[in-house]
Amino acid sequence: MQEQRFLGEILTRRAGVPVDRLEAMYAVQREKGSDLVDLLVNSNVCDEVQIGQALAAEAELPFQADVNPEKVPTDLAIRVPIGFAKSHKVIVHAEDETHVFVLCADPFDTPALDDIRVLFGKRVEATVAPQEKIIDAINRVYERGAGGGDLQNDGDHVDEDAVGDILDSDDEAPVIRWVNSLFLQAMKERASDIHIEPEEKEVLVRYRIDGELYVARRAPRAFMSSIVSRIKIESSLNIAEKRLPQDGRITKKIAGKGFDIRVSTIPTSRGFERIVMRLLNKSSVLLDLPDLGFSPRDYALMDSLIHRPDGIILVTGPTGSGKTTTLYACLNRINQPNINILTAEDPV
Repeated sequence: MQEQRFLGEILTRRAGVPVDRLEAMYAVQREKGSDLVDLLVNSNVCDEVQIGQALAAEAELPFQADVNPEKVPTDLAIRVPIGFAKSHKVIVHAEDETHVFVLCADPFDTPALDDIRVLFGKRVEATVAPQEKIIDAINRVYERGAGGGDLQNDGDHVDEDAVGDILDSDDEAPVIRWVNSLFLQAMKERASDIHIEPEEKEVLVRYRIDGELYVARRAPRAFMSSIVSRIKIESSLNIAEKRLPQDGRITKKIAGKGFDIRVSTIPTSRGFERIVMRLLNKSSVLLDLPDLGFSPRDYALMDSLIHRPDGIILVTGPTGSGKTTTLYACLNRINQPNINILTAEDPV
């Protein structure tokens, strides 16, 4: 907690973060055990670039706003264990005869920098970068080092039955890595939904970002059954049932953040099932009603409606427009020890 308050003091001094907002974040942190950086970013108090710039200025180190994973040598980076890299949010991106160059989110994590110095036997030159950019680079670089990437056919003609057995064979890792990379990329791009659709000759993956669908990647159609099976196993669905729609859920921790993933499958005329997954960030901070951006008139109207003893409020809008956020903000507004609140949700 002392380390978090130290960070808060730096942000107040270097980034102008109000002390009263920080005190509110400390209270949430004590209650939920969340990371202060995540709380500040999710509640729009400041962004990761501002946090990184403030830390870099305090430590008198250079700041780098973006991290290009393609420029990080895989064999160099993976000399640091991935667990250590993610825990301390550091990635080694270059070295010369006397120095090793590191990107870090927290320049005051001196034990981690000392461990890297000992590991490489060279002086450490640190540059501060946004935490999210470093985590994304770690995921991509270490995945590359493990042989992850796109699924590829071994030839023009693939036995679909043989491919369907990937999950039961020793060569299951490529499908697992491919499915996990879907979640990693979706989190990075802040997608609300993942659509996996069988086409005539390929598998099409689309992300819904800010209400719009975008093509994210493609894979050979022969791998569709393996992809569906993998997702069904993770969401505890019946992998043998292919004629009826099914609904399930996956709980994952992606780059340190907890996600609930709602999974729906439905049969199609192409012989494969179509999958839609909804990503819900469990670490998101619940906003209060005044934080939602209502005009003064609309806020006064909504505040009076939710305090009535009976009635119905209908909230509508497209995917990602904030329906659930609005309803939870309303519940958060009226939640008092002397009031009993019961919600009926499907899906929860």
